[in-house]
Amino acid sequence: MNLIKSTGTFSIFVIISRVLGYLRDVLIAIYLGSGPIADAFFVAFRIPNTFRRLFAEGSFNAAFVPGYSSELVKGKLNAKKFANDVFNFLMFGLLLIVIIVEILMPGFIYLIAPGFYEDQSKLELTTLLTRITFPFLLFISLASFFSAILNSHNKFGIAAAAPIILNLILILIIFIEKKSNDDLVIYLSYGVSLAGLIQLIFVYYFAKKYFDPNLYFKLRVSKKIKIFFSKFLPGIFSSGVTQINILIGTIIASFQASAVSYLYFADRIYQINLAIAGIAIGTVILPNLSRYIKTSNKKKIDFIQNKSFELCLFLSLPASMALVVGSNEITSALFGYGAFDILSVSNSAKALYYFALGLPAFAIIKVFSTFLFARGNTKSPFYYSFISVLINISISVIFFKDIGFIIIPIATTISSWINVLLLFSKLYINDYFKLKNILSISNLKIIVVSIISISLFQIFINLLSEYLVYDSELKLFTIIALVIITLFIYILISLLTKTFKYSDIKLKY
Repeated sequence: MNLIKSTGTFSIFVIISRVLGYLRDVLIAIYLGSGPIADAFFVAFRIPNTFRRLFAEGSFNAAFVPGYSSELVKGKLNAKKFANDVFNFLMFGLLLIVIIVEILMPGFIYLIAPGFYEDQSKLELTTLLTRITFPFLLFISLASFFSAILNSHNKFGIAAAAPIILNLILILIIFIEKKSNDDLVIYLSYGVSLAGLIQLIFVYYFAKKYFDPNLYFKLRVSKKIKIFFSKFLPGIFSSGVTQINILIGTIIASFQASAVSYLYFADRIYQINLAIAGIAIGTVILPNLSRYIKTSNKKKIDFIQNKSFELCLFLSLPASMALVVGSNEITSALFGYGAFDILSVSNSAKALYYFALGLPAFAIIKVFSTFLFARGNTKSPFYYSFISVLINISISVIFFKDIGFIIIPIATTISSWINVLLLFSKLYINDYFKLKNILSISNLKIIVVSIISISLFQIFINLLSEYLVYDSELKLFTIIALVIITLFIYILISLLTKTFKYSDIKLKY
């Protein structure tokens, strides 16, 4: 496996998906704005999407890939039996969850967005929309199962490309039904569930080469399945801690008008980089790192861990700095159109600023957690994530009344950096990852090169400020040009200082 090449392949599809997701969100901002209808849709959309990330992408990969990879070493029949047992448990478990939540939806909405109970019309709309979108959880989680099969065989492109389908369908619906006014959110909600079904079919088509499931109603609780669930359940919390913190933020923000929308748009901006700097790297290294740990190949283990952390820092640090210095201009250029007015831009930019301070932490959590997941340890990340969430809730609840929604990204960032420290302490004490790896010359170079590049980015913003104001027709073009120029400078300086070497692309891991 080539870490950079595999991460690059994964990232290309992620970038395409996120660009289309940005276009989708711009259209939603234009036609829905940041009012009660937008709040209702974002809650209905975020609930199944968050559960998908908790149950499927993060925790499922963390528990399934090491176990499946180990069974592959023993033989294809062992791997197929293990995968088939897991698939059936996942299928019927998710189906049961979806049915129960659909029936108890009003009470479920009270748990997720209690502030909506102060507005009966918003509550009713949110309940309706969430009932429509919730089957997405079943479809996309099963799609994530087949994605994990592909990842285990070092096939990352299809799984990364699948989310493109959701964005294409929602964009198509907006263009077709943009004049439907309030009914647009209904069509969008149906589009979410339809996209989940199509993604499932798409990923299954490519995964069936490696695994074709057999459905049976008598679920076999073997020793391996018990071990899987003993890792899967705590992994739900640990691998999805950032999503849990965001979900908690949504619950608290529901008590302030339009706050859910402000947080949603801020979240969408920094998630582009997180998907590349954290999720992509963690996903790519997990199968091979698990195998090397199984065979006690310390040289390969150290090499993969050092390079993955270095790559994580290389991708996340300059992005974090750029979002901090240009939060207002970036938010305005990306979403400041139509019903998304100057106040909406200002409030979303404030949220983005504080989320950006935590961006490296969000990415490092994914990478550090993977170091432990590959060793079959999902419990330690679970405990640290639990502490992180408690800190997040405490800060948010204590200060929300006085500060408002802006405390939510502040609390998320603080709790995430504490989570990083806890994870590193575990890795350090167990001699899995040393402080010298973090303080290496390469990582120190990344910090210096990032500071130089983003300082230039800030100078560019100041020089072209007249083209970046809310009413400017050239603001999107200007910010894209500045980002591309700054990225080019960052890469150029990195190559000249040998912070990043072209030869790294060809290295096998």
